[in-house]
Amino acid sequence: MSDREKLLKKVRMYHFAVTDAALFLDTHPDCAQALAFYNKYKKLLKEAEDAYEHAYGPLQICSSANDSRWEWVDGPFPWELAANS
Repeated sequence: MSDREKLLKKVRMYHFAVTDAALFLDTHPDCAQALAFYNKYKKLLKEAEDAYEHAYGPLQICSSANDSRWEWVDGPFPWELAANS
């Protein structure tokens, strides 16, 4: 597995944890432990996304920050990596 694929796997793992915690918090909004878990993994997700985008380009079309060039089309797209894993 390449470094790019490892970092993308980390992004997916943290995204799953954040989404799962958010769903739990929808029904348990006063659970301090769940909120702490959510905040921890939200931070880790942001760091992993930033690291991926710094090294390999945008993960989402709205993450493309280059005003002078449409870098979104520089491949492979994130889902193409997932299909090859």
